[in-house]
Amino acid sequence: MKDIPRAIQHRILKYLKPQKAALIFGARRVGKTRLIHQILKTYHGRTLLLNGEDYDTWALLEQRSAANYRRLLAGIEVFALDEAQNVPDIGQKLKLMADEVPYVRLIASGSSSFDLLNKAGEPLVGRSAQFLLTPFSQKEIAGLESSLETRQYLEDRLLYGSYPEVIFMKNHQEKEEYLRELVNAYLLKDILSIEGIKNSGKMRDLLRLISFQMGNEVVYDELGKQLGMSKNTVEKYLDLLSKVFVIYRLGSYARNLRKEVTKAGKWYFYDNGIRNALIGNFRPLSLRQDTGILWEAYIIGERIKRHYNTGSAEEFYFWRTYDHQEIDLIEAEGENLSAFEFKWGDKHPKIPTAFAGAYPDAEYRVINRENYLEYINPQGEHI
Repeated sequence: MKDIPRAIQHRILKYLKPQKAALIFGARRVGKTRLIHQILKTYHGRTLLLNGEDYDTWALLEQRSAANYRRLLAGIEVFALDEAQNVPDIGQKLKLMADEVPYVRLIASGSSSFDLLNKAGEPLVGRSAQFLLTPFSQKEIAGLESSLETRQYLEDRLLYGSYPEVIFMKNHQEKEEYLRELVNAYLLKDILSIEGIKNSGKMRDLLRLISFQMGNEVVYDELGKQLGMSKNTVEKYLDLLSKVFVIYRLGSYARNLRKEVTKAGKWYFYDNGIRNALIGNFRPLSLRQDTGILWEAYIIGERIKRHYNTGSAEEFYFWRTYDHQEIDLIEAEGENLSAFEFKWGDKHPKIPTAFAGAYPDAEYRVINRENYLEYINPQGEHI
């Protein structure tokens, strides 16, 4: 597999100074280890990469003493620890390295923010920054293909997503088998390894329900009744799913109107391929009833990736009133609002009158197949 520069790499390199730790999160198989290798290649001095799932690594780091870490890191410019959440007391150990080995830069990666932040976050307050690595963005893979190929591959992106290995697979059956294995062998395994998850069947059923409701407002009481679970358990499980980077939530935007929906939430998958694997549906778009929501999820996902890759300050919402005027995506940055509707077809709906009246200064655009590349890949932004 080719090495594709990751957009987030320049942010990590800019942050990475002696006595600082970059915490890199991301779901399994999104390329965290490969990213660490790419980062280490940029340094001319000595580097050290260890795997937190290896018992030899545990043995090297077990003695939590300044003398031990000075010996281990003597002359090392960058120390990287992959799957760091598996190492006992990793937060305290990284803090001691930062305190006692003043010339070393630290990198730690993990598949779960729940695990890694609990174990490394608090001891490293003021010494660390968090970076989320997602599946490839279209901007990252643009250098592999012509403009014509980008448009030709659009249906594949909606069906199979943008996990690194999927991007390089040419055979649809191979992609489907890979995604099914990824869901069963890695993502669900990560989820079920989290303390407090007692019923694997319920978790998978919840994921499937969210898959079918993607892009719709989720009512936790209704999900709980369908699954035989309490509302609080549903909320807890959804929160855990977000912490292993399977799904993310869009809240509702409300500021000026009484009739604006204020507490609802929609859930999306970071990757359409994972969602389609969960429901077992990779049929072509011409045979599907959910093309519109796949399009919406893909475009929103690309903007979410851009946000994490660039460190931009936008916050993301949807907007709806109780009389069913709605907008797919609101991007808010301070007082500046931008509103976007996503249409797979040729429709160009006008801005909802309630929104236009409440937020007269907000930008409003309809994003379709003709202008989507300009929206997800703004000119002038470089990797």
